[in-house]
Amino acid sequence: MKSTIPDTGVPITPPAGNGGDRQEASLHGEILLRLRDYVVEGNIPDGARVPERQLCEMLGISRTPLREALKVLAAEGLIELLPNRGARVRQLSQRDLEELFDVMAGLESLAGRLACEAITDAEIAAIEQLHYEMYGHYLHRDMHGYFQTNQRIHESIVAAARNETLKAAYANFAGRIRRVRYSANFARKRQRWAEAMREHEAILDALRRRATSELSDILFQHLRNKRTAAIEHLTEPQEDSLASP
Repeated sequence: MKSTIPDTGVPITPPAGNGGDRQEASLHGEILLRLRDYVVEGNIPDGARVPERQLCEMLGISRTPLREALKVLAAEGLIELLPNRGARVRQLSQRDLEELFDVMAGLESLAGRLACEAITDAEIAAIEQLHYEMYGHYLHRDMHGYFQTNQRIHESIVAAARNETLKAAYANFAGRIRRVRYSANFARKRQRWAEAMREHEAILDALRRRATSELSDILFQHLRNKRTAAIEHLTEPQEDSLASP
């Protein structure tokens, strides 16, 4: 799995120029992005302790900025903070996955319905561009790039719904299943990655036509299929889960 974290201790350096607050915010954002990718892409096993010393060495940072980033990931639901014992990757049971994906399916279904009522031609064009960018990553078997672009597509549809309450609820639950949503693409029994790409073609087609009920149904089923793949991946043998799709 591709990660944005370097294999050796290459420090993250703030951008050149003035503006200490802006530099610090940019540095924090880069640390958070790389750390989130590292966890989401399965580099630390479910339920395992977060290796703070190793991560500090890889990122070239001290414990303080690392722990600040870990607090954000804990708020997103990716990890759990242990009192006086560091942090560990949150482990979800099959029942947890079933419930979370069902909630996400409902939220995305509603987002699709509302988006069809409010989305602009420019927003559809932007999502279409993201779709073809994602397809390029798929053709090159670049899971990292594919997943990042995939998330931007889903977030764009939610944003087009013009509902801040929905957007906040979506962000809350999306963080909690981001890691397993990524790994579900590696489920081999149903060749999930190719299946997901075909579903996204249907999503884009329905969005272009502003087919309200159709898009709502497609998004709901898309998440249901992802749920099935995630559970399959959860129960696959170790050697299968590490193989490329």
